[in-house]
Amino acid sequence: MKYLFASAAALAVAGPACAQDFTLKPIAEARLRYEHAQQDGLAEDKSDALTVRARAGLTASSGGLSATMVGQGTLAIVDDYYDGLDGAATRPIIADPQNVALYIAQLQYRTSALTLTGGRQKIALDDERFVGNVAFRDNGQTFDAVRAELTPVKGLKLDIAYAWSVRTIWGIDGVGARQQAIGGDNLFANLSYATPLGTITGFAYLVDQDEAAVQAYRLSSQTYGLRLAGSHRLTPAAQIGYQLSYARQSDYHRNSNDYAADYWLADLSLDAKGWKLNAGYEILGASKGAVLTSFQTPLGTNFKFQGWADKFLTTPPDGIRDLYVGGGYGWKQAGPFSALSLQGVWHRFDSDRRDQHYGDEWNLIASAKLRRTQLSVRYARYDAHSFATDSQKLWLQADWSL
Repeated sequence: MKYLFASAAALAVAGPACAQDFTLKPIAEARLRYEHAQQDGLAEDKSDALTVRARAGLTASSGGLSATMVGQGTLAIVDDYYDGLDGAATRPIIADPQNVALYIAQLQYRTSALTLTGGRQKIALDDERFVGNVAFRDNGQTFDAVRAELTPVKGLKLDIAYAWSVRTIWGIDGVGARQQAIGGDNLFANLSYATPLGTITGFAYLVDQDEAAVQAYRLSSQTYGLRLAGSHRLTPAAQIGYQLSYARQSDYHRNSNDYAADYWLADLSLDAKGWKLNAGYEILGASKGAVLTSFQTPLGTNFKFQGWADKFLTTPPDGIRDLYVGGGYGWKQAGPFSALSLQGVWHRFDSDRRDQHYGDEWNLIASAKLRRTQLSVRYARYDAHSFATDSQKLWLQADWSL
């Protein structure tokens, strides 16, 4: 953590000069979640978990300088499940192991044109497809990193980060292929420009999973691509949104595979008077059909993509094509509740090569906010055809924040 110590020294020197502006801001979050998982083909086909996750910390700031420290703990009140670490994988996995950890420990310097951050931090780029925080899981994913965000002129932004350790969702007991932290020289570079059509982003992500136990280095990759994300108002009450993205990935650093695979995304949405319709097509391409030679996203927030049943967290050797259609309706207020929403999405999953129909999935969610608490009920059903097995998942969740 040499970068953190260097930043701490700088903050200590600058502090007295800015003492008159010194402020403290508490951080507090809590989550209570029940998760039920049912999966065919296992000796015990059901898992039930009731977990509570708490985070507490403090941000101290003076002028453009700030220091943030956040600790977190996850406790399983009902632990009738396989958490990915303890016990045998004879029942469905629910990836929320018990944990006590230092979640955030960062120092930051911010001006109107420049933000510098050093230490343990959250990094979530664009839609988090390639680099994200994995916020849905209790323990989240953070990075020991240094990051610079530069905005030299209006609309133009350079975001570049070097991360030497990825703090995984597996927590302090992480071991083997599911380690507490994965070392490596990771570089994330993102250059974006806002145009009337939308924000155009060019990116380069060099992912170095430099641990032999983690797929024998075969998750190290270099990815280069372009992305367009924008919206257009049709009427005062309706607008469309769109995303287009392309990327090319190949082996990197100590990866013993020799491969190249493509990524494509086309997504269109319509918002009109509380209604929202959405459709898209996402391809994580295949190369040779060998294990881990298809397009992989080991640092992405993968729960957001390709269904909540988590069947495709690792892209199959033959790649995947995801056709999805969804819709929903939202209310601004209903009695004591605000931001009410009902949504549903259907996915059809096919291979990128060899013409296989993997399966279909339904995702449903109802959510609302009650003062400082976000409430949600979520359901996923995966019907297998040629990949994995039939599965169902249910979540009841309450998130509170200060």
